[in-house]
Amino acid sequence: MAERNSTGLLMMLEPSPAMAMSLPVEVREKLAELELELSEGDITQKGYEKKRAKLLAPYIPQIQGVEPSLQKENRIQMSQAAPPGSKHNKSRATNTRDERFRSDLHTEAVHAALAKYKERKMPMPSKRRSVLVQSSVEACTPPGVPVNSRVSSKIQQLLNTLKRPKRPSLREFFIDDFEELVDVQQPDPNQPKAEGNQMSPLAGEPLGVVTNWAPSLLASLQRWGITQPRSPCLTALDNAGKPVYTLTYGKLWTRSQKLAFTLLNKLSTRNEPLLLPGDRVALVFPNSDPVMFMVAFYGCLLAELIPVPIEVPLTRKDAGSQQIGFLLGSCGVTLALTTDACQKGLPKAQTGEVVTFKGWPRLLWFVTDGKHVVKPPKDWHPTIREANNEIAYIEYKTSKEGSTMGITVSHPAMLAHCHALTQACGYTEAETICNVLDFKRDAGLWHGVLTSVMTRMHVISIPYSLMKVNPLSWIQKVHTYKARVAVVKSRDMHWSLLAQRDQRDISLSSLRMLIVTDGANPWSISSCDAFLNVFQARGLRPEVICPCASSAEGMTVAIRRPPESGVPPPGKAVLSMSGLSHSVIRVDTEEKLSVLTVQDVGQVMPGALVCVVRVEGTPYLCQTDEVGEICVSSGSTGVAYYGLPGMTKNTFQTIPVRASGGPISGRPFTRTSLLGFVGPDNLVFIVGRMDGLMTVCGRRHNADDVVATALAVEPMKFVYRGRIAVFSVSVLHDERIVVVAEQRPDASEEGSFQWMSRVLQAIDSIHQVGVYCLALVPANTMPKAPLGGIHISETKQRFLEGALHPCNVLMCPHSCVTNLPKPRQKQPEVGPASMIVGNLVAGKRIAQACGRDVAQLEDNDQARKFLYMQDVLQWRAQATPDHPLFLVLNAKGTVSSTASCLQLQKRAERVAMALIEKGRLNPGDHVALVYPPGIDLIATFYGCLYAGCVPVTVRPPHPQNLATTLPTVKMIVEVSKSVCILTTQAIMKLLKSKEAAAAVDVKSWPMVLDTDDLPRTKRLQIYKPPTPEMLAYLDFSVSTMGILAGVKMSHAATSALCRSIKLQCELYPSRQIAICLDPYCGLGFALWCLSSVYSGHQSILVPPLELDSNVSLWLSAVSQYKVRITFCSYSVMEMCTKGLGTQTETLRLRNINLSCVRTCMVVAEERPRITLTQSFSKIFKDLGLSPRAVSTTFGCRVNMAVCLQGTSGPDPTTVYLDMRALRHERVRMVERGSPHSLSLMESGKILPGVKVVIANTETKGPLGDSHLGEVWVSSPHNATGYYTVYGEDALHADHFNTKLSFGDTQTVWARTGYLGFLRRTELTDASGERHDALYVVGSLDETLELRGMRYHPIDIETSVIRSHKSITECAVFTWTNLLVVVVELSGSEQEALDLVPLVTNVVLEDHYLIVGVVVVVDPGVIPINSRGEKQRMHLRDGFLADQLDPIYVAYNM
Repeated sequence: MAERNSTGLLMMLEPSPAMAMSLPVEVREKLAELELELSEGDITQKGYEKKRAKLLAPYIPQIQGVEPSLQKENRIQMSQAAPPGSKHNKSRATNTRDERFRSDLHTEAVHAALAKYKERKMPMPSKRRSVLVQSSVEACTPPGVPVNSRVSSKIQQLLNTLKRPKRPSLREFFIDDFEELVDVQQPDPNQPKAEGNQMSPLAGEPLGVVTNWAPSLLASLQRWGITQPRSPCLTALDNAGKPVYTLTYGKLWTRSQKLAFTLLNKLSTRNEPLLLPGDRVALVFPNSDPVMFMVAFYGCLLAELIPVPIEVPLTRKDAGSQQIGFLLGSCGVTLALTTDACQKGLPKAQTGEVVTFKGWPRLLWFVTDGKHVVKPPKDWHPTIREANNEIAYIEYKTSKEGSTMGITVSHPAMLAHCHALTQACGYTEAETICNVLDFKRDAGLWHGVLTSVMTRMHVISIPYSLMKVNPLSWIQKVHTYKARVAVVKSRDMHWSLLAQRDQRDISLSSLRMLIVTDGANPWSISSCDAFLNVFQARGLRPEVICPCASSAEGMTVAIRRPPESGVPPPGKAVLSMSGLSHSVIRVDTEEKLSVLTVQDVGQVMPGALVCVVRVEGTPYLCQTDEVGEICVSSGSTGVAYYGLPGMTKNTFQTIPVRASGGPISGRPFTRTSLLGFVGPDNLVFIVGRMDGLMTVCGRRHNADDVVATALAVEPMKFVYRGRIAVFSVSVLHDERIVVVAEQRPDASEEGSFQWMSRVLQAIDSIHQVGVYCLALVPANTMPKAPLGGIHISETKQRFLEGALHPCNVLMCPHSCVTNLPKPRQKQPEVGPASMIVGNLVAGKRIAQACGRDVAQLEDNDQARKFLYMQDVLQWRAQATPDHPLFLVLNAKGTVSSTASCLQLQKRAERVAMALIEKGRLNPGDHVALVYPPGIDLIATFYGCLYAGCVPVTVRPPHPQNLATTLPTVKMIVEVSKSVCILTTQAIMKLLKSKEAAAAVDVKSWPMVLDTDDLPRTKRLQIYKPPTPEMLAYLDFSVSTMGILAGVKMSHAATSALCRSIKLQCELYPSRQIAICLDPYCGLGFALWCLSSVYSGHQSILVPPLELDSNVSLWLSAVSQYKVRITFCSYSVMEMCTKGLGTQTETLRLRNINLSCVRTCMVVAEERPRITLTQSFSKIFKDLGLSPRAVSTTFGCRVNMAVCLQGTSGPDPTTVYLDMRALRHERVRMVERGSPHSLSLMESGKILPGVKVVIANTETKGPLGDSHLGEVWVSSPHNATGYYTVYGEDALHADHFNTKLSFGDTQTVWARTGYLGFLRRTELTDASGERHDALYVVGSLDETLELRGMRYHPIDIETSVIRSHKSITECAVFTWTNLLVVVVELSGSEQEALDLVPLVTNVVLEDHYLIVGVVVVVDPGVIPINSRGEKQRMHLRDGFLADQLDPIYVAYNM
């Protein structure tokens, strides 16, 4: 009732829609403001509710005459005054429900916990239809939601879920200058602490001495085989439950002898016996053939060989099979025994032999069926010794990490364990025992193969395959054979509950012991209770149920005794989960939500001494109210991990110590990996296992308990009960909990998502711990353990490798990652004067550098004579008319067009005449040149200069993609105020075509002239500009931020730029250079159109588009023309690296030789892509490319060429920076290969005439050497200003003329908008001075401000691309303080969801950032411009407008 009342009041506090509309405008505005504050995190949820209630109070009708101001309190009182006993009293039919991990108490607790949560709407991930598990599910957009708001509304929902994490807030701490400390969780001072006395070790009753017990297990076998040959030893059943064969003790004895004789005497290689006593032999037997296994096991013991029982490998890729192979290899196993049927079923190689499984040693397979073994001669007898200290057998165990260890059991331990079990269980001769477990290991082996032979019992072995068909089979066999003992797991009891309805005539009254071997499991109690509930009516006595606790290392540790042995009654404990997470036992009297009910596992085994020690560090004894690891000292535990002495010492030879530090006993103890305590009446209680222990924020949680909570969340129709895995992964210095479950095929997306959200809330509420990731995988795809159940370590491995292929993922890093470093607080900036003094004191020079002085380098008076490019061309046409300037290559590698000085001059004159006569243009008019890369573009450019017009080069639209490329052309034409367009006939048709009309308004184009067939002209009077400061051309470019910016280049700047390039690259008319760049803007345009005319060298022009059809075109040209200097772009370099990486041999056969190249420069406006340049150098080293040849240039909008390697001067240097310091805008050098290091290559040499200074972005003061700041540049070839900046009016004139706030306050600088630093190196440059290297870190506009730190997108992207082999490209941007990561997936779509956790992990680990949204898209979706740069803002706009057609979008909670 409580819930209903309070929600009723809650509903009344929410204004109804109609009422909301009637609220006054100012109240509505205030409410909206509150919502915003809450979503931005400026106010807590509590504060928000308080203010909201206050605002709404006057407008809400009074409830039952209560004052509005009291309504809030009233709600609280009413919910407390709920009538007692209102819990759901409805009786439930137990048998209809699935009882596996169930305790009613737990389920009710989960329901109550979930009821506390108001339905917080979490944004549902969106999937492409093809990724949905089912086609029937409608797309996730609710009807009526406009598509573009879909993404935004989801992000808004996400922000709402992140209002304020409920976790403890981060501790304040001082951040050291460079080290960002990851926050260490401080223990809560109020957490429960153990208060009891130190425990005393607990001894089991002494091991009785029975006079007629044989001195070894083999002696028992011999005795029964000779004296009781007809006595039944083992009955095997088929899949229908019919007995197929009963092995008698006589048969077991004779068949084991035959096998022993055959193994020792009939197997040989090169006349040497294959096996010697003490060798290890693998036993590979299916679960359905216990008889053959038993014969093989005892046959090995008789031959003094050591059996290593393992599972049958079915495929080469079995979960964990590789680890088993490592075990066999380390045990030196060369022979495997198996049955005929099993050998036939194993995968074979073409030779007919069994394949070698992955990670396995080469094995000989020997079939142990009758016809392959021989009868020993009369005089041969196996040696039967007393139990000596030799190894008897090796049992395998898989660790938490997935590695497989072999536990060696000695002959005395095997015998002592059989004695102890016989005494504890009161076994007697000829008793019938029903074994449902795997007989190859653990309790199934101990009871059903070893102890049974020692006491001559009759075992009925129930195979797993029969249990799957008929879960009741074991109960039927108990009834049929009047079995006295049954050995089961709680799963078997649970399965039989589901199937028992139709069975009437079953009696379990013969049972004196029902041994529950996983009684240590926290859910076994509910299985036991439910089983008793149903079968008590069929003769099952309550006291018969005997849970026990065991582990591979400690063997059986404790077992509840049968009632006749006069033991105290069984116990139950209701423990506080919160206490347990601090390893403290607190019995919970009231029915709190988070409790764990456990049952005892009885008394310590006879002859054993047990104690409980601390889990970590020195094995101190625990206090009586403390949970620890159970340790046992007895003669019946495992002896060692085979071949692992270090681990053996830690586990099998532990010496527990008292608080005083003294050992508790002289005997070594074995750690059992069971977690528990000793309760009242000396009963042992187990609360978990070390394997399932997850330590999060210093608190311990048990994987099984978390599973139980998840499975108590109703309704269960979305996942399978038995197929759920919980484990922890280490991310950012702490464990994080991951839950993986199998989704039923008929579950709806919406339903599964709701269930997932509820599971997260339930675990959070009951265990007070956040789940990092919850993943649902399609049915039957989780790796299975051999006999049912989930292979946890393999699941974890697949999760971490990105090979789990989930169909639903929910990540909640925001709520569980609470140890992020504190957000950086910006310190008040130091004043300019203090900076200078500080630098002087520190001996630091101001970070300023310049290229060589142009005045000293001028070799002739050309510079003074030719301030205008048109004059240079005229002069060259007269002086060297036939000198070839340009050569354009086509895709075939043949020359498609050329131009000599005179030809270029003539074509330019014709264009100028056309402009003046046909176009009626005046000097100063702007003309757009829309041409493909080629001579036409160059000729029309000079034609414009001849006519006094201002050219604007524009990339032509792409005929197949007019919709996106034509609007950019239109925009540049309009923004540049061009009055005329010059182009080819083909493009002219395209501009006015029907297709173009769909994209732009074709009627509004200015005049369009085609220059294909221009008439010969009479002599033209070339236009002479009155001053060199006049505008020569406009250079338009779209930045990566999607901003179209045109800069003005004067005649003086144009010729100065050419002069600098000429001097840096030593360009003369006799030189040839190859250029594979786009000729439309920046340095690419200058090299393509201007440089050759100025310096007179020949340019071999390779249009980058031609590489689409012939990747090797550029490199072939370089080789063919023996080019010393070549320029390319990153996209060209990437095409060559990807497209030719494997073909260097073919290229060499085509005589491509790159040894002629002295310098290959990548033209870029970004941080050098060092991995790309290095792989390019490495790949083409085989073709003679010098490792020193490749370098990069740096230019930007304000100055097209700041740095360029050129032909002289030292090689570019590389430094390694600490990325964490970089986020704090500091430069800290580290050694190569340091963690968190970033390699940064110098961006070429500073050009002649260029001065660079590093300035503080805030104070505009100069910075010291190796300090990060904005790169400012001063040079004669700086652009003179923006013509227009389309899309951003804030970029103003100070970009081009700004002055330092102190120091040299006279020089006029241009701001590049890039962060970088200068560093004086040990090298000397051409002038003999020490060389100053400029390092560009990245564009200021692109940086992301997150948590008070500055991140460069490329760094996050590099980490993400590294995280999974199928991620081909990545781009990141922010949206309302959320980091959005877009990844391109090259693999199959089912891998899409694998990427979400991996991307989240790597960004947390490397960058201490939480990813808000992960978007998985197809290859090619991330837009890239012609320079090969990612257009992150375009991508962001596309994402928000929902235009990316993503495969999957995950919103991390």
